[in-house]
Order: sequence, then structure tokens, then C-alpha cells
Amino acid sequence: MKQEQSTPPVQSTETTLDVIEALRSLEGGRVNEIAEYLEKSPSTVHRHLNTLLTHDYVTKEGDTYHLGMRVLTLAGVVQTRDPAYQLAKTKVDELAEETGEHVQFLVEEHGKRYYVHTGTGKQAVQTDSQLGKTGYLHCSAAGKSMLAKLPDAYVEEIIDYHGLPPITPHTITDENALYDELETVRETEIAFNFEESTEGLNAIGTAITDPSGSVIGGLSISGPAHRMKGERLESEMADLLLGIANELELKIKYEL
Repeated sequence: MKQEQSTPPVQSTETTLDVIEALRSLEGGRVNEIAEYLEKSPSTVHRHLNTLLTHDYVTKEGDTYHLGMRVLTLAGVVQTRDPAYQLAKTKVDELAEETGEHVQFLVEEHGKRYYVHTGTGKQAVQTDSQLGKTGYLHCSAAGKSMLAKLPDAYVEEIIDYHGLPPITPHTITDENALYDELETVRETEIAFNFEESTEGLNAIGTAITDPSGSVIGGLSISGPAHRMKGERLESEMADLLLGIANELELKIKYEL
């Protein structure tokens, strides 16, 4: 969901942003590869890459371009933009150590989910839940927990704009079914993701709110479906997650 614009976007700036996104998606590339990916002329792509290179936002190894380390400075600013995010990092690490699984703290922006902090436990399997990764809310445990706490009008706006695309065969794509599940989440404070964003991966999540009830983000634990199921997922993990979330909300209330 995009911000409303009072003036038309600058085309050259949009092209630069497209090049940055292409470098992220391709994990680096040569001029011709990026141009083909973006369906733009190599000369245009080369000009924008040179500008980014001059300002250290990309680096060049031989004839291959990659995102530069300076991008990390932007990520660091985002991670510390809200003091509550720093408090969340401590709880992410604590949960990862106690459960042995992957733990994520996500926030909602523009109707999508963004990973702000991640923690990896000793028995966690490799996933693509890296810092800055984005995705839809309706197929994520933390995403659904945030949707359940957001104003109804905003939830409708998100669904109208993004739809409910099927990420896996298990993703909820029916609007009524999603609203029914969100009602249950409001009652239990817990949301589940049963292979809805990644096949073979289950997750449990809960929303983190400030003292006024506004959503700060969502906290979730994810792991292999064969391990994250039944009593362990729906009772043991649920109790642990709600306890940690309560501690985090108390810290936000009294320390910030």
C-alpha cells in the first residue's frame, strides 16, 4: 500500500530505486543482466550504477555490481528508529535461545510485513527470514496477529490494495475465512501459520502493542512443521510467547 502522492514521481529516481531492488533480488549482477531483468537499456542502467557507485551505495567486483556496505547504515537507522525495536531485539534473542528455533520481530508498513530483528536458535533450520525481508501479512503468524489489532478500516484497505495472493497451497485466500481467523486471534492473542508462507514451515505469533493499544510490531517463532506442531506449538510455545510478549510490553510501558 503506497503513500498518497501530491506530485508525480521523478522517473530518474524511480529508475535508481529499481536498480537497487534488482541488485537485491539478483544478489548482484552485471550491467546486461540487470538491464534484462529491468527491461531497460544497458546504457541507462550503467549510468545509474555509476551514480550509486560514486556514493558508495554499490560496490563493483570485476564487472559485477553488488549492494555496498553503506546500505547497512540505512538499515541500522531503521532498526533503532523506535526505542521499542531495541527492547524487542533482546526478547528475540531470549526466545531463540530458549526455543532453539527461528524468532522474528516484524513491523507493518504500507500494508506489508518487514523483518526488523531475527534470532537463530541452536536447532533452527535455514530460512529466508533475513533482516529487511518483506512479505504479505495474511500468510504470516506475526502478520495475522498485527492485522487482528489494526483498525478494521485499515485492514480492509490493506486487503483491497494487496489482495490475498496464494503464497503456498495452504495460504488463506478467502476474505471471509481470514476475517474469521482474525476474530479468533483477537480472542486468544495468538496467530498460527501452518505452511502458509513456506511449505514445511509452521509458526506462531502475537502482536506487540503500546500502552494506547497501537500496534508496534509482531513477535513470532517458526520452525519445521514436523517439530512445530501439536502440544509443543499450541500450548508450550503459545505460553512462552505470550509471557515474553507481556514482558516486552511492560518494558515498553515503563522504560520508554
